[in-house]
Amino acid sequence: MHPILFEFGPIQIRFYGLMYVIAILVGSVLIKKEVRRKGIKMAEDDVMNFILWSVIGGILGARIYYVVFNWSYYFANLREVPAVWHGGLAIHGGFIGGITAAYLYLKRRDVFFWRMADCVAPAIILGQAFGRFGNFMNGDAHGRPTTMSWGIVFPQGSIAGAEFPNTPLHPTMLYEMAINLFIFSILWFGLRKRVYKDGFIFAVYLVLYSSGRFIVENFRADSLMLGPIMAAQAVSLTLVLISLGVILKQKLWLR
Repeated sequence: MHPILFEFGPIQIRFYGLMYVIAILVGSVLIKKEVRRKGIKMAEDDVMNFILWSVIGGILGARIYYVVFNWSYYFANLREVPAVWHGGLAIHGGFIGGITAAYLYLKRRDVFFWRMADCVAPAIILGQAFGRFGNFMNGDAHGRPTTMSWGIVFPQGSIAGAEFPNTPLHPTMLYEMAINLFIFSILWFGLRKRVYKDGFIFAVYLVLYSSGRFIVENFRADSLMLGPIMAAQAVSLTLVLISLGVILKQKLWLR
């Protein structure tokens, strides 16, 4: 486990950034495939611009969310605010930023948001799986100490290793990566080619991911907090309830 894949002089290629690049490239292929399959009238350039603006919005939202929850640290270390390669992208902030950017872009192109949301849901969860591997190599989004045989001792140069030196920790980033890959397999291989109302695939994604995140958060050591409450659990529970409510009220599983 090492955050840097290789160095060439002053140039560093980090696993964290590399995983995001891979996620964007693979996700772009999946999204374009789904746009064609669903017959959405968007030129390929428009699809790529949609992806670009959604990614930018997602990264900005994820970083702002994380910085706000850790403002006392970043206020004293302003140079660290843009240093996303050190970790610190909160997925729920990414939802807010990415969905906002996507909605605004699609509204200008007169494309129905929920149909497009179904196209991108499998790509999003697969991208999250890649991102969690980046967290693993970075040693962030780490777990609490554990006596389980699969506990991992992170190197002292990592965030997890600095906080818990020579201590086996729950590899929470790997837990979530496995959950995300499982959800991707459900969405991509099990649901996407069946006929449902627009928004069903995205709503299922939100329910499954939020449920998994709620569980994994119990083992995290670096949770963002809302007073005594884990922010991720509060947001995840809210998303599950809202998504289930929409699915049931709108009967999204029917066509």
